[in-house]
Amino acid sequence: MPGIVVGLSPLIALTILAQAALQPPATTPPTLAEVRATMGIPSAGDVRGQQDAVGFASKPEQMAKVWELSATPPAPERLGEAPPPGVAGVICPHDDYLFAGRVYRQTLPLVTAKTVVLVGVFHKYRKFGAHDTLVFDSYRAWHTPDGEAPVAALRGELLARLPHGDFVQDNAAHDSEHSLEALLFWLKHVRPDVQFVPVIVPAMGFDRMQTLAGDLGVALAEAMKAHGWKLGRDVAVVISSDAVHYGDDFGYVPFGQGGVDAYVKACAQDRALLTGPLAGPLTTAKVEQFYTTCVNPQQPSEYRLTWCGRFAIPLGLMVLERATAALGLPAPVGHPLVYGTSIGGPELPVKTIGMGATAPANLYHFVGYPSEAYTVGE
Repeated sequence: MPGIVVGLSPLIALTILAQAALQPPATTPPTLAEVRATMGIPSAGDVRGQQDAVGFASKPEQMAKVWELSATPPAPERLGEAPPPGVAGVICPHDDYLFAGRVYRQTLPLVTAKTVVLVGVFHKYRKFGAHDTLVFDSYRAWHTPDGEAPVAALRGELLARLPHGDFVQDNAAHDSEHSLEALLFWLKHVRPDVQFVPVIVPAMGFDRMQTLAGDLGVALAEAMKAHGWKLGRDVAVVISSDAVHYGDDFGYVPFGQGGVDAYVKACAQDRALLTGPLAGPLTTAKVEQFYTTCVNPQQPSEYRLTWCGRFAIPLGLMVLERATAALGLPAPVGHPLVYGTSIGGPELPVKTIGMGATAPANLYHFVGYPSEAYTVGE
């Protein structure tokens, strides 16, 4: 993504270039037409389509059935008591609904705000040569199974407040990504009038992440003050991420090739993050602990632990924390909710309604599903 250092002071530009040296080399990004050719429902005009029409619902009757089935037992493993609906933020997985549906159902209904800042993974950032920037879109609305979900006017207000070098707007990047649409469809189903601000997060060092999160958090607080909005009641931050991706094809087999022992150890590692640095009062130190657990800070594109939200989670949490500080509120508090995996429970029976799996699920290829809610006191 060209131009992220244009118009910056020499000092800031040098800082970004130093960060960029840690990232993959620049490449020629795919064109909008090339990306749209891969979409289940291609974007058209000012409406963003749908990348994955196999793992996620694309029709209203599919979404209604998924919603119904997601409440059926067995419930995912509970890690703690859920706070009342109206939370300021959540972390929720974005895997196929037949695997992760029960975890979505335990997480996203806690979000009741009309306006959601939706922070997602940018899985293909290497193909786009993207790093050290926030990636927004410029669509008017996004397709969902239950009708269009409008992009909030808040997006323009945030961009107007952000330094020029903090962001790009790239529809091709958003068309290539499934991590936001997965959650948006549930949010729209729960609250039909939901509006949202989509942003995806590529690789970056922690110092750069702190800068971007600080700028976006302050911009969000300023916009909220201008409208008289409150966190939880009017605005929430929703972060998309799956947990461990275990298996040879993920390049992550620290406990052996797979099997029961490897599964137990990988899940225990996920739970330790959800009940450790991601829980309790948010601090920069705890967020950095999560980041360095998942990322080699000397080479951010290298995994240490294969949580795909290794950039989205710390960025989103620091945005929430910086916004609360700018609003004069205490730090957000994390509440571990539930934990699941792609093999931890029976699949939702959705294949008969035209949905399915986009990847195998077994003891040698499995994915973890994190769920955490964040509350903010007055």
